[in-house]
Amino acid sequence: MKKSVLNRTVSELLRRSGSGVTVKLHSYFPGGRLIGGKYAMRAHSVTMYTEVIKQQCLQLFGTLEPVYEYFAVVFAHELGHAADVSLSKLCDELDTCGDEFRRKTIALQIEENAWNNAMSWIMDIDPILIRTIVDQSLESYRAELAPVTA
Repeated sequence: MKKSVLNRTVSELLRRSGSGVTVKLHSYFPGGRLIGGKYAMRAHSVTMYTEVIKQQCLQLFGTLEPVYEYFAVVFAHELGHAADVSLSKLCDELDTCGDEFRRKTIALQIEENAWNNAMSWIMDIDPILIRTIVDQSLESYRAELAPVTA
């Protein structure tokens, strides 16, 4: 991926969101997990992992053709965390909650809030591509809350 294209995408999404986060681009998330982006609340920064973005895009779509759009969608999601006025409260509740079902509900709410915040900043991207990414992103959270059937 061309750094110049990524930098333009970052600048445009920062402008659209009005966010003042610090943004860093790295190749891989430390520890080998397939994390495409990470918002750090205390540092008010977003780190995007470009090689992981490529891997995720390839896994989800079978091609790198939409990789720049994929990057934009994931970055907008991370900006969505930064814009979430309830994030600090939800994280505190998550840290102190003893009920596992409630913890999973809070985790899903945090992710859904970020996606909801991001949507207006990526309206120029194919909605089917966005929906595919969002559904994949939320799948494990939703699966953990799904009723168990025998």
